[in-house]
Amino acid sequence: MASGNRYGSAGQGAAGGGFGGSVPPPSAPPAVGPPPPGAGLRAVGAGLLNLTGLGLGYALLGRWGRAVGCWVATGMLLFVALPADPDGVPARVLVVYLFLLVLAAADGARIALRSALGGSWRPVVAVGLGVVLLAVPVGGTVAYGGARDEAREEMLLDRLERGDRKVAAAATQPFGTVKGEYEAALGVYRALDRDHPGSRAAKLVPDRLKDFYEAVSSPYTGKQHCDAVEPLTYLRTLPGSVGEELLGDLAGWPDTPLAESLYGCGVSRLGGVAAGGSAEFGELLRTFPGSASARQVAPAIGGRIDGRVTEVRGGEPCAATEALRGLRSTVAALPAESVPGLSAKAGKGIQDGVYACGVDQFKEKRFGEARTTLVDFARSYKGDGRVAQARKIAIAAEIADDRAAAGKRLPPSDPPGGPRMELVISNDAPNAVEVLYTGPVTGTVSLKPCGDCERYSASAGPALACKASGRSYPKARLQLPAGEYHFLYKHGTGASSRVDSYAAGSKVQPGYTYTSCTYVIERGPLGLDLPLLPDYAKPASAPPLSPSRAGSSR
Repeated sequence: MASGNRYGSAGQGAAGGGFGGSVPPPSAPPAVGPPPPGAGLRAVGAGLLNLTGLGLGYALLGRWGRAVGCWVATGMLLFVALPADPDGVPARVLVVYLFLLVLAAADGARIALRSALGGSWRPVVAVGLGVVLLAVPVGGTVAYGGARDEAREEMLLDRLERGDRKVAAAATQPFGTVKGEYEAALGVYRALDRDHPGSRAAKLVPDRLKDFYEAVSSPYTGKQHCDAVEPLTYLRTLPGSVGEELLGDLAGWPDTPLAESLYGCGVSRLGGVAAGGSAEFGELLRTFPGSASARQVAPAIGGRIDGRVTEVRGGEPCAATEALRGLRSTVAALPAESVPGLSAKAGKGIQDGVYACGVDQFKEKRFGEARTTLVDFARSYKGDGRVAQARKIAIAAEIADDRAAAGKRLPPSDPPGGPRMELVISNDAPNAVEVLYTGPVTGTVSLKPCGDCERYSASAGPALACKASGRSYPKARLQLPAGEYHFLYKHGTGASSRVDSYAAGSKVQPGYTYTSCTYVIERGPLGLDLPLLPDYAKPASAPPLSPSRAGSSR
């Protein structure tokens, strides 16, 4: 049969030797009848060769257009895949490419199965070559996977390095301004450990966390205890958010440095501002009550109180007293059982300090401050044996504020012996008068208002004051040792609030009695203060001298 001869010819061609010689164009596939001899192996070989993605099955079949299509598809895949990306080739691209490979393999097998091929090539060799060449895409896939994994490792290492740079930059800035940078770096480390636990970058995270802790706690390393409190407190919270498993020994490390920093910061603020150090000491005693730092709190405050008590007796008693007040406030803010007896010790130091401060202010001619300090001392410590002397110094300070000569020396604490002379002070003024005096003795007396008395003109006052016949003037009688005295007549209370006070001095000599008169003169028509009349305590027992006059302007 003609058809048999055609198939026989094809069979002879298939039985020829190897892949050598020319390959004539394939004949058209038979319309009917069984496949040519050896078509099954040829179909398997063509399919395997096409499955390599190189289009070799089409090339052996002479289907060059289809072969070029395979080359284009593979080239496009390589263009997308190379260089290797950490995320690999997009899944949809792989699905499309694999679909095309399977389609090319099936198509190549179909063509080889139904075609009577010319030339001489062995189907067995084609199948073997297809199997061998399949190693190309398989090996390429494996190599690409390794390259992709390496790219991912590099990406993760780069991410780790960016976190490291954040930590290094933040370490040079105050913690409060760069806390966000530290948080960002910590987020990088946590993500690497959580999401990529087997990566090289994740294995480096524990060492990076040590560097992180060192950077955050750098103020503590530099002995900047107050600056170290906030970052160390932050580090102490990390086990709850990062996890103790990842932190390891770092989880409990901040406790001791934080206790030491709270103590060091508290000590640095002792005696400065009100209750200085109380916040730090309070936190230390609450959070680490059994720590070595907590046990040092009471001795530290007690030693500081002792030092300030010593300074009270030195050249700066006022500053030492203020420091003691701050220390007492600190003690009051802490649990009493943690600082036993320190409040009373500080209080005694303050009591001594207030008195010493007032005396020092008087000596330094700061008379107004001295009076305020010592009046406060007398009011606050009524049972103190120095109250009487404090009142004397306060009186002298008030006089000296108007008459500097009264502040040349401190008033004597004990009155001198010997005879005393009487000084009678009369009030010819419609307002009450308080008379302060200092000299060998110091004190104060008050004179009631003279109800019938009036204010005098500047010219009439010296001639008429205290001389009205039949008028009973309010009087005060003082028994004074001989010496030089300074007086301050204080008007200006009640209805006479515009009356000026005035100061004067007199000398008291033995063997005489003295009189003095105080009165008020009107201001000039322009509201100007008129000169005060001199105040002399004149000896009344030595005629013909007349009583002295003490005037005030109003």
